[in-house]
Amino acid sequence: MKNNITTILFDLDGTLIDTNELIISTFLHTLGKFYPNKYQREDVLPFLGPTLHETFGAMDAERVEEMVSDYRKYNVENHDLMVKEFAGVFETVETLKEKGYKLAIVTTKREDVSLKGLRLTKLDRFFDVIVAYDHVKKVKPDPEPIMLALEKLGSTPEETLMVGDNFHDILAGKNAGTKTAGVAWSIKGRDYIAKYEPDYILENMADLISLLGE
Repeated sequence: MKNNITTILFDLDGTLIDTNELIISTFLHTLGKFYPNKYQREDVLPFLGPTLHETFGAMDAERVEEMVSDYRKYNVENHDLMVKEFAGVFETVETLKEKGYKLAIVTTKREDVSLKGLRLTKLDRFFDVIVAYDHVKKVKPDPEPIMLALEKLGSTPEETLMVGDNFHDILAGKNAGTKTAGVAWSIKGRDYIAKYEPDYILENMADLISLLGE
């Protein structure tokens, strides 16, 4: 693969930064308020990945904005206490940047919260391009966010690798025509991400370096 990849797109939550506990805690807080005693930890795992509007909209179309607003308030208030980076991420991204790869974030989060996580983990300096929820009409698995990132970077799908922890990341990559890499540290498990048949599975972010032949 090393010969033709120039561009690497990363999902953010669950891929570069470990927001899993924050997200689970936020869902349990919000759902506990709207649906007392109904949801346990394992019940909210499927909600990691889709947009808040998709998740809450499926529960109660009338109260979706109220739920999203409650979620976001708690999430931002507790963000810095609970977010950390995954092992090997900082060093790997720094190496890729030094070697001249074009890097971007493609996330279903809003830009302001994405930047908060990137700044906290000091990854913000490596990414000039962030495509967030508020930049697109259709989110992953639609190819639109990936195509927008590639347009900003001046890259083509053929020279690009999309890295993520969720099915939307892998399917968005396939839909856009990029190569795809799933991360084995997905909170849903290695077998979960393998089901979507990414081109590669990374056991640690540092695997990217050898995968690219660096």
